[in-house]
Amino acid sequence: MYWFKRKYRQIQRVIDFLPLIWKGYDFDYIYGVELLKKQLERTANYLDSDKSFSMDAKNRASRIRTAIRLMDKVYEEEYAHEYMDTIEELYGETVYDFIEVKSYKPNGEPLYRMTHKNKLAVNDEHQREIDEVRHQMFLLSKDKQERAHKLLWRFIEHNIRHWWD
Repeated sequence: MYWFKRKYRQIQRVIDFLPLIWKGYDFDYIYGVELLKKQLERTANYLDSDKSFSMDAKNRASRIRTAIRLMDKVYEEEYAHEYMDTIEELYGETVYDFIEVKSYKPNGEPLYRMTHKNKLAVNDEHQREIDEVRHQMFLLSKDKQERAHKLLWRFIEHNIRHWWD
């Protein structure tokens, strides 16, 4: 009887992971991160269920879910892009324009330069000030994103050996 239950669970597991594997590619690490996240979700669900034996299972499941939330924030680059919302709050909507510049590539493909213009910019000098603020905020957001990435993996490293039943 156990053999049949085990095969049934294995088939369920394959079906559960199949969409994720089907959409994945080998050229980008993010697909591996998504597989890890999926496995952590499954482990957290198991630890929260009545099937779990350990006394500390609920706490372990909570830590796993914290790691998953951190993974979402880090890999959706929430911190890296938050400066753009702040710029729009301060200076109005940002309009992006791509200007074609003379190509120096051998194949003759055009090169483009991106410019930003904000709705509340009074003149070119004010726009340059806004661009400088944008650049400084970009650097701060980039640093915050890096710190969040390091924190995520330190948190996982510190806890992962305890994420079992």
